[in-house]
Amino acid sequence: MSLRSSSLRRVLVPFVAALALSATVVSSSAAAAEACGSIITAPLAAPVSADDPCPSTDPVVCRIRVLPMDEKVEAQRTRIQYHGLLEDMHRTAADMREAGATDEEVARELVDMRNQAKAITRAGMTPEEVRILEERNVAKYGNPLGPTADQLYAKYGTWQQVIDASMRTSYAVDRELSLEYKPCPV
Repeated sequence: MSLRSSSLRRVLVPFVAALALSATVVSSSAAAAEACGSIITAPLAAPVSADDPCPSTDPVVCRIRVLPMDEKVEAQRTRIQYHGLLEDMHRTAADMREAGATDEEVARELVDMRNQAKAITRAGMTPEEVRILEERNVAKYGNPLGPTADQLYAKYGTWQQVIDASMRTSYAVDRELSLEYKPCPV
């Protein structure tokens, strides 16, 4: 090997390594920045026997635990669609704020959107799954889709808190479906 190629190698090897490392860092940073919306956190858990005690007080979680795997996969897909609708809500809130809407106007729109999102995602569920969800909501709110904007205002006391509540997702249900929801930047 000549002196010239040896010198060139000493300069190029660190340079190429630095380029490769910086490309890795940039792609890792981009991937981290893009990690929003529905994030699958683990494989779905195998179904458990209906006789096993459910550790959750949420009947939806208890129902998911015993679903056959194909129905669990479908439930996870449905939940991912629901998270996509929550993303639409975040964009709507940002657009409404930019247009000068009040907290009350934003809250009322988001509560309506959330209830529409529930209706849309339930269209892909079995009648039994829908029945369980609706019974829970009727017992809790008197409405099969969930609370109204006025009920949430009475509960939380401010329209901003209603906005925050309307864009939350059930951590327990998400966890049971091996999902995590992180709102994307708007």
